[in-house]
Parts: sequence; C-alpha cells; structure tokens
Amino acid sequence: MPWPRRWPKIVGMCRNITTLRGLDPPATDEEIEGAARQYVRKVSGITHPSAATGEPFERAVATIARVTAEVLRDLPPRRQPPKALPPLRRPEVRARMP
Repeated sequence: MPWPRRWPKIVGMCRNITTLRGLDPPATDEEIEGAARQYVRKVSGITHPSAATGEPFERAVATIARVTAEVLRDLPPRRQPPKALPPLRRPEVRARMP
C-alpha cells in the first residue's frame, strides 16, 4: 500500500521510544516488544491494562512488535548508529528492573 498522501508526514517521534534501527548488536525481541508496548500505551492512553482492556492491549503490542521486527529486517542498514541507546541497554534502567 503506497503512503497515503492525505496524511501529513510525521517528522518527530514520541520522546519515550528510541530508534532501534542500526543498533550493534541489532535490536533484541525484548527491545522491540518494549518499544511496541510504549507505543500502544501512548496511543491508547492505557498504562495499566485492566481485565476489560488487557487482551486487546496485548494483541496490539504483539502486532506492533511483529510489524516493527519486519520493518527493521526489511530496511537497508543505517550509515550511522542511532544517537541514543534504547532504555534496555542503559545500565541505570536495567538496575531498576526486577
């Protein structure tokens, strides 16, 4: 499907989602799922899914993660690595995780 011309091209990105393309080593499944989860939280306004929202929320996360992995696989390599490390590669973030 070609890019719909009626939609504006978005230049920026949610500040909580970091670039995964061009990482060395490549983005892990955990990093891709984390970015997908953050995206679904942002667009849905749901930070803690309930019994009523849990199943559609998790289905959306799985779909976004699958598509994100496909995009990362299909795009050509970057010339330079991303400027910021994904949160799961930052020691201070890992230290806060159970």
